[in-house]
Amino acid sequence: MFSDFAERRALEQKMRQEGRLPPGQSVTLKFPVLHYGPVPLYDDLGQWSLRLHGLVEKELTLSWDDFTKLPRRKVNFDLHCVTKWSKFDTQWEGVHLQDLIDEGILKLKPEAQFCIQHCEFGYTTNTSLEAALSENFLMAFLYEGKPLEPEHGYPVRGLMAAIPGKRTETDRYLWKGGKWLRALEFTADDHPGFWEKAGYNNIANVWREERYSRW
Repeated sequence: MFSDFAERRALEQKMRQEGRLPPGQSVTLKFPVLHYGPVPLYDDLGQWSLRLHGLVEKELTLSWDDFTKLPRRKVNFDLHCVTKWSKFDTQWEGVHLQDLIDEGILKLKPEAQFCIQHCEFGYTTNTSLEAALSENFLMAFLYEGKPLEPEHGYPVRGLMAAIPGKRTETDRYLWKGGKWLRALEFTADDHPGFWEKAGYNNIANVWREERYSRW
């Protein structure tokens, strides 16, 4: 236990010196599980699909087989949770929206300005289109080379995180990526999601410590 504490404190000091630890955050060596509602279980991925709709030239509904054949990226991310823990240098693999656009698989209409993530049980979260198309967002299905654990969003989760050593305007707290992703909706107007309606900040920039709405 003491060795874990010493390792965590040493890593926290290192990340702070490198400018990678946002204000108000503490380092964790674990991967805490936080979400609202039950964990869905998928016995048959043949029943899973991902819908891309709204302000698109052609709506897409992708099966699991379709989705796993899309262009994919391997990315290292720093994770920053609004509950004040940060986990560094995590490895993910998944599908990036910009790659779908570049490959002509997805074409957005000019009016699209926001991306709404729709997840199981009606849960939603929202970002600007700029954030959804940035390096910070990934539709992830592998973590550390393995399928996601159910409590971390299996089979696919939206992931909003930070590129190690690269501070950007689109670095967001982790809740801006929805677990158990089922659809992306592109809209002209913003539609705050579950936690945003409950008082969490609509933008959620980690460097400005935008945790909650200021009433």
